Amino acid sequence: MTTLTLCSENGIELGSWHDRAVVAEKLSAVGIAYQYLPTRSLDDLSPDAVMASYQDAINDWRQQGGYQSVDVVSIQPDNPNAGELRKKFLDEHIHVEDEVRFFAAGSGIFYLHLNNHVYAVTCTEGDFISVPAGTKHWFDMGTDPYFVAVRLFTNPDGWVAQHTGDKLAENFIDAA
Repeated sequence: MTTLTLCSENGIELGSWHDRAVVAEKLSAVGIAYQYLPTRSLDDLSPDAVMASYQDAINDWRQQGGYQSVDVVSIQPDNPNAGELRKKFLDEHIHVEDEVRFFAAGSGIFYLHLNNHVYAVTCTEGDFISVPAGTKHWFDMGTDPYFVAVRLFTNPDGWVAQHTGDKLAENFIDAA
């Protein structure tokens, strides 16, 4: 279930919302684009099938955001590198471009460090999120990761992170 949880920097929960319209409104108020696109029942979650199924939406996003490259990432719980992959995204970082994701299947949590608060956005199937360039954040795919996501980039080289060195993320990550 899509959820937005607002916390203080020391982890005190200040509010939680599940209604996608409310999630979109609250995220928009802090400069984060969010929308829901009903998912299609796909028997084949291969990159080619996902791209073909969502091609119209991908074309719209590319035109609106000026994205130069698109790919599909798929992480499964039985991936032998799941732990290493999870760790790669858990440290707070920024990007020089927007981080744009559409979840075709599964889920993950974006933690956005904004205005002395942490916005934890649990993204699930059908969720599109665009984290603006320069926004401090981290991503948790969980200990048993499962998601299939379309990624859009303005930089043809794809995902490039600049770590902030802030250890705040450690207070929000569940090791279990």
